[in-house]
Amino acid sequence: MKKIFLIATLVAVAVVLNPLQASADNRAKNRQEVINRNHGFYKDILMDSGVGLSSRRTLPAASSLGLEMEYFETPPKKTMTEEDKAYQTYVICGGEDDTNGWLLYPDGAPRYRMIFVNGGNAKVHANSLPKEGRDRIVEYVKNGGSYVGCCAGAYFGSAGGYSSLTKKSRHTQLYIGVWPGYTHSTNVRKTPFPLTIPKRSPLLKYYDFGGDNIVDKVYHNGGCFAYDGDVKPSPKGTEALALYRSHGTPKIDIYGKTGIWAYKANAKSGRVVLCGSHPEGVKKGERLELMSSMVLYAMDGNPAPKTKGVLKSGQVREMNKRTEDKAPEYTRIGDKQYHHFEVKVPRKCKQLKVKLAGYEGENGYDLTLCAKRGEVAYKDNTSHKATSKGCDKEFTVNKPKAGKWYVSVLCETTVETEKGRNGTTYVGNKGVLNGVPYKVSVEY
Repeated sequence: MKKIFLIATLVAVAVVLNPLQASADNRAKNRQEVINRNHGFYKDILMDSGVGLSSRRTLPAASSLGLEMEYFETPPKKTMTEEDKAYQTYVICGGEDDTNGWLLYPDGAPRYRMIFVNGGNAKVHANSLPKEGRDRIVEYVKNGGSYVGCCAGAYFGSAGGYSSLTKKSRHTQLYIGVWPGYTHSTNVRKTPFPLTIPKRSPLLKYYDFGGDNIVDKVYHNGGCFAYDGDVKPSPKGTEALALYRSHGTPKIDIYGKTGIWAYKANAKSGRVVLCGSHPEGVKKGERLELMSSMVLYAMDGNPAPKTKGVLKSGQVREMNKRTEDKAPEYTRIGDKQYHHFEVKVPRKCKQLKVKLAGYEGENGYDLTLCAKRGEVAYKDNTSHKATSKGCDKEFTVNKPKAGKWYVSVLCETTVETEKGRNGTTYVGNKGVLNGVPYKVSVEY
């Protein structure tokens, strides 16, 4: 009898534990799926530690997730030079050897999966960028790059600040508005307090935060919440990811206010995740998981890859336009970028010949050619590919199945990096930043 009771008890425990284990497994799977979805980007994250912001050089969440990150920074105000400010402008706006800036490929596609904007002084940082630079970040998000900002980064990413005490808006022409709502200051400084993760928060796809949905002692210093009052309601589509679990000050009770939130304008844009507090520097525990989940959810919002057009039998498509031509369907390819094309293979097709050719005088570049039926082709998911050095290559698919095929071109050539006074600097073959021209064609 005791033996039967023991077996029944073990079965009951297994029934209780298995769903929990499955949930943990699903979270790990969800994390890995987002991490692996990095095809066609130069790197995962660009961190903005520029003028007016904290001079952060590491992001523990990126390291713990195994993500590739670069950063730029400027020294504190007392030691900052005009050259430091100019470097920030070069990174965002570009220069002669990079007319797009680091965030964008020649065709306007996002070069990094995400930009992270640090805490500090949002107004100072916004003023340090020319309008062209602020517009460049807006374009980056519009074209599919994601944005994460903590404290000053949250203010900067909003459409402006609003005070329920003074009934006035601020900085509406200065902040970039990738989240088109208004932030409200908490008036709380140098104080850690807890955040609650709502049951429907998408952050729970990645971590369970100890099972109680509370992240304790998250540092806060003059940050904000997503204002949702009668005068300035939050835009439709704003998602509350975490809520403040503190009353703040008598004048502004922040209990239950949205301290972390997300927004995605449409299917083609990137996702914006804004946070009024400071989990970004923590190296372990639930606060690290909180920042990691914000990064993952932001990158999970990168849109699906787009195709450049349809390749027709016997017609050569020339991809030789530059950024300033404003013809993204025919623009050169950037470093580590993929260009995808559709091919409609007819029934009873005997051969599909795919050909790639470079341009005379454009030397020192390596392009890879791929093809796959039914889904976009990547170097690591198809057997139909040519990966030799140089730009010129071709292959033949015998008796291809009828239907939609995809031909893809990957630029293997990229820049080399070094660390300098202002963070990451590029060396080596920087010509690739303005794109590599090529010709692609099919015959069937």
